[in-house]
Amino acid sequence: MKSFVAKKEDVKPKWRVVDAEGQVLGRMAVKVATVLMGKDKPIYTAHVDTGDYVIVVNAAKIKVSGKKGEQKEYQHYTGYPGGQRITTFEEMMEKKPEKVVEMAIRRMLPKNTLGKHMLKKLKVYSGPEHEHAAQKPEVMEL
Repeated sequence: MKSFVAKKEDVKPKWRVVDAEGQVLGRMAVKVATVLMGKDKPIYTAHVDTGDYVIVVNAAKIKVSGKKGEQKEYQHYTGYPGGQRITTFEEMMEKKPEKVVEMAIRRMLPKNTLGKHMLKKLKVYSGPEHEHAAQKPEVMEL
């Protein structure tokens, strides 16, 4: 009996669309990250990108549980002395709601070059329209 190991040629990625309206950020991000990695498929292989493309629409209408709306913070460092920048969740949702969803999903993917390839298959839009109708994405229920 031989073990099956997927190759790059064996993978035929599909396109899926997720409506984020009314969804809890973390719970939705886990399911999307699982699809991007391909862990929901029987041909999953750890060192091969077996995942599908995912389109997330209505990112501006996502919600968080508890007091995270007021307390959650995002920080980054500019590289200069005193360059630590802190932005709250509410400010990020006003300015860049796509970035909030993208960061939540990115942090659940592998931290290597394979994870970067998986992240390129994620498309996030703040509104209900997307420009990938030609790929005929199927609706993914959460």
